[in-house]
Parts: sequence; C-alpha cells; structure tokens
Amino acid sequence: MKIISIHKINLQRRLFIKKDLSELSLWINTLVFFNSELDNLNIIEKQLIRNPSISSTIQGLRRKNILTMATLCKYEQDLKTEFEYGKNEYDQARAKIHEIKRDQYTQLIGEHNAFKNQIYKVLKKFQLK
Repeated sequence: MKIISIHKINLQRRLFIKKDLSELSLWINTLVFFNSELDNLNIIEKQLIRNPSISSTIQGLRRKNILTMATLCKYEQDLKTEFEYGKNEYDQARAKIHEIKRDQYTQLIGEHNAFKNQIYKVLKKFQLK
C-alpha cells in the first residue's frame, strides 16, 4: 500500500514539473521573439525616429530581457534535473518559486507592451510626404 502511495506522489511530482517546464518553454520562446522585436524597433529608431531616449530604453529592455532569459534558462535546467533525478515532493515552496518566476516574466512583458505603445504613439506622428 505504501509503495503505491509513493509511486502516486512521484507521478504527481513529475506531472507538476512537466507542466512548469511547458509553461517555462513558452516564456522563453516569447522572450526570444521579444529580443528579435527589439532588434527591429532599434532599426526603426535609428532610421526614422532618432530619439536618444528611446534608444536607451531599447538597450535597457534588451538587458532586462537577456537577464530574465538567463534566469529562466537556469531555472529550466534545475527543473529538468529535478524531473529526472529529484525525489523532493512538489510542495508549496516549489510552487512559490515558480510563481516568482512567472511574476518576473509578466513584469517584463508588461514593460515591453508599454514600450511598444510608446513607439506606436511616436510613429503615429509621422506623415507621408
């Protein structure tokens, strides 16, 4: 009876970690896309807008993006190791760590969206001649 219980706990632990890995993969892919989008916005800024404030904002967002991606990649490695070799139960502390990572990701995406809106407002001022 106890062996079945341990087996069930291990299956649940692996299922929860697999769910976290899937979500993490989506976050990382979004940040990779965000990085290429920043490259495009940087070109638009240099060729059309020419505003040093926007240029420095792009650099700042790129740095935050890279640091967040590095943090998430390290977290992904930790989760994969735990998935394969770990024996720790998926408890409240582990769920809290994942929530903190989600908050970091969400905050960066919010900053990115606010910046894109700022760029769009600047671009609306341009007219074809």
